[in-house]
Amino acid sequence: MPSECTEPLTSPFGELATNLSDSELRETAYEILVGARLSSGGKSSTYASDSEKNSERAAATPQTLTSRAASKVKKALGLRSRRKKASEKAESERVKKVSTIGETMRVQMRVSEQMDSRVRKALSKVAADQKIESMVLPLEMLQQLKPSDFPNQEEYEACQRRNLKLLEAGLLLHSLVPLDDENTAPQQLREIIDGALEKPLETSKNNETMQALRTVVLSLACRTSNNIGSVSETSTHWADGFPMNLKIYQMLLEACFDVNDETSVIEELDEVLELIKKTWLVLGMNQMLHNLCFLWILFNRYATMDQAEGDLLSAGNNLLIKVENDAKAMKGDENYCRMLSSTLGAILSWAEKRLLGYHRYFRSDNAESTMGCVVSMAVLSVKIMEGGEGISNEDHIEGNEMDVGQEKVDAYIKSSLRAAFVQIMETVKSSKSSSTGQQNELPFMAKLAEDVSTLAFTEKETFSPILKRWHPLAAGVAVATLHSCYGNELKQYVSSIDELTPDILEVMKGADKLEKDLVQIAVENSEDSEDGGKSIIREMLPYEADSVTSNLVKSWIKTRTDRLKEWVDRNLQQEVWDPRANRERFALSAVEVLRIVDEAFEAFFLLPITTHSALLPDLATGINSCLQHYISMAKFGCGTQSTYVPTMPPLTRCSRRSKLPSVFKKKEKVPKKSQAGTVNGNENDSFGTPQMCCRINTLNYIQNELNVLAKRDITHLSSSGTNQDIADRMEKVFEFSAAACVEGMQQLCEATANKVIFQDLSHFFWDGLYIGEVSSTRIDPFLQELDHYLEVISITVHDKVRTQVITEVMKVSFDGFLMVLLAGGPPRAFTLQDYEIIDEDFNFLTDLFWSNGDGLPAELIDQFSTKVKDILPLFNTDTDSLIEKFKQVTLESCASSSAKSKLPLPPTTGQWSPTEPNTVLRVLCYRNDETAAKFLKKTYHLPKRL
Repeated sequence: MPSECTEPLTSPFGELATNLSDSELRETAYEILVGARLSSGGKSSTYASDSEKNSERAAATPQTLTSRAASKVKKALGLRSRRKKASEKAESERVKKVSTIGETMRVQMRVSEQMDSRVRKALSKVAADQKIESMVLPLEMLQQLKPSDFPNQEEYEACQRRNLKLLEAGLLLHSLVPLDDENTAPQQLREIIDGALEKPLETSKNNETMQALRTVVLSLACRTSNNIGSVSETSTHWADGFPMNLKIYQMLLEACFDVNDETSVIEELDEVLELIKKTWLVLGMNQMLHNLCFLWILFNRYATMDQAEGDLLSAGNNLLIKVENDAKAMKGDENYCRMLSSTLGAILSWAEKRLLGYHRYFRSDNAESTMGCVVSMAVLSVKIMEGGEGISNEDHIEGNEMDVGQEKVDAYIKSSLRAAFVQIMETVKSSKSSSTGQQNELPFMAKLAEDVSTLAFTEKETFSPILKRWHPLAAGVAVATLHSCYGNELKQYVSSIDELTPDILEVMKGADKLEKDLVQIAVENSEDSEDGGKSIIREMLPYEADSVTSNLVKSWIKTRTDRLKEWVDRNLQQEVWDPRANRERFALSAVEVLRIVDEAFEAFFLLPITTHSALLPDLATGINSCLQHYISMAKFGCGTQSTYVPTMPPLTRCSRRSKLPSVFKKKEKVPKKSQAGTVNGNENDSFGTPQMCCRINTLNYIQNELNVLAKRDITHLSSSGTNQDIADRMEKVFEFSAAACVEGMQQLCEATANKVIFQDLSHFFWDGLYIGEVSSTRIDPFLQELDHYLEVISITVHDKVRTQVITEVMKVSFDGFLMVLLAGGPPRAFTLQDYEIIDEDFNFLTDLFWSNGDGLPAELIDQFSTKVKDILPLFNTDTDSLIEKFKQVTLESCASSSAKSKLPLPPTTGQWSPTEPNTVLRVLCYRNDETAAKFLKKTYHLPKRL
């Protein structure tokens, strides 16, 4: 055992608040024991002379000794008889010297005959008149003992100081009942004790200080108990407070160990414990507290005495089972629970220190006898501290304890095996450093695999059978832990490899053998388990040799793709999307990205491996991810429809008398040249119309080149004899990036169109068209500016996507035209006479996109203009007819008949249609006549203006 195994343990009972030494506590314990024996009618109730005591010794018989030897307590605790360990001569001498149990206790507690006589003499004077539980022992000893009873004055004064400190500790510092703040007795006692500690106390009966001491001590010690149906009883309590009572009681229980052999329990254990039990009334003890204290005494003696006496540990474990039952009965006792928690915490701490590294503390020769008890005590301690509710005797093993035990043992196995693995690593490293340069020397990782395999078989044979009592898969957990430890080291080893070498093959061979050994142990250990060990096997992530090369290549692929992603991020930050950068009018960064992708594939096929076809999808996936990142960043920040389309204002009614807000009265007409000059955008504006077209061209270029790249790789694979399945998969390897290009181009087209209509041309369109007088704010200025933008788009964007971009501009302009008419806000109002202007303006707009046959196809224009053409006739419908139409479509759309008594306000869906209630309502809202205004006011109380 390591030397630190026997370090002294801290008492769980705590420390006293006064400096009473162990010898002073032992003397006090002996005095209480003698007083309790005398009070209970024990032998020598009066002072016994030396000759009488000698006659007691001579009265001992072999039958008496035989009955003592048959200790029931020892048998219950599993303690073996120790008489045969000593020689017959030594045993004979002990029998002659120690005859009565009282004499046994005197010897065991290291009390001299002189002190014994002094104590018996003093107590015999008071025991005849009162029982031990009704006296304050230190007070009586102060009164009865005189300087003449001691060899010298120093011993007398030391005894007096001890009794004063006992009064202080028992009545003031550790009183079971809290002191009353209003009671002056504690202060009086402190003053008397302080004075007596400075100058010896005169203890004669008539001494004034002694009388005052007796008065104040009895006032603090006496408590009256009123029992129903009986006369009130008064008893004294001076030694039943915690932890003073436990400290004194500990001294009594220490007497159970042979003074000549500190690890042996005396044969008279039953009689000694029966005698000690007589002190319970004075010390406030009971069977449960006794069990807890005795548990600590047995455990502490084992832990601090070289741990050579396994009987003590086994006895402690058996006693802990009793404590488990006691704990359930004593849940409401605060003092007991506090001491229980402290005691079990100390035991658990000691046990777990060893169990969390049991390979260091236990060996094959002591594992069975010792380790099992240590595990049992640890598990029981945890169970008791956690409550242990719901555990019956029947499921004591199979119920909650099994859950606690399995959880704890699982932690012990993993912790200890990890520590053992680290120790093996250090040993192998040390061995390697001292044998550098030897031929045929195994690489470090191969030698480590050999030693770990040896450790696994040792675990299986020595420790797993013990631990299986708490964990059915103990060996499986052990090998899974070793498998993980070695796997982590193997992973680091492989991560540092740049190329394949013979050493790598040797390491992989050793790793493969180790893995097979570990899996075999796990399978054998799991034969009786429900899942046949599948759960354990699943934890053992394989590290077979065949996968190492693949992992190395995958690491190479990751490095390449990570660098590509970094390059993408760095260059996109500098990209200005200038269409003038090259003749194809796409970004130069796309050219560089695809060049790096091409180089990565070429380098991959030059790698000296035979698994290109199996690993090609990994490379393609990584590059695919980088490409999609580039595509995503190419459209980042360009906005969407919601970015540019203005929010529809709330509905209002129009009035001939209402005046336009001042902001709409006069619109300064921006010169065409100055507005048109912004079409090409600022050179530093990466979101101008040319730049947006460049982004669209770039995604179109990438889409086309990905198809070329995929075909080239398929050709390369076919020429190298790759199976057709891999070639077929390569056709689809870039389908996500290609789809991302298509989606990205559509989003950019939509963003470009909305930006042109609602942001770049907002002054002519949303903020200008039909504001105020319709005839003076027609669509011509907007068409002139839009024509310039369409020209720039046509010149800049690639032929393959030109129609797509312009179509999006047309769709947005048509939708915007409807928004102006149906959601343009209070500044706009239309009469029936305005219909011809509006209809003519829309025809001008469609003609712009047809461009005398040079623009978009007529059928495409008709497709997207149908909705506007269907709605425009509403502006040519008289108000009364419009109101009736609105009522009709509204009621038809209303689901419940009860709502027909009042027209509901139709919600804004944005799905404009001549039969959609909200569309018809909006035509009424923007109808500039009195009838419409009155209807809207009466029906919906719509305001005139915002």
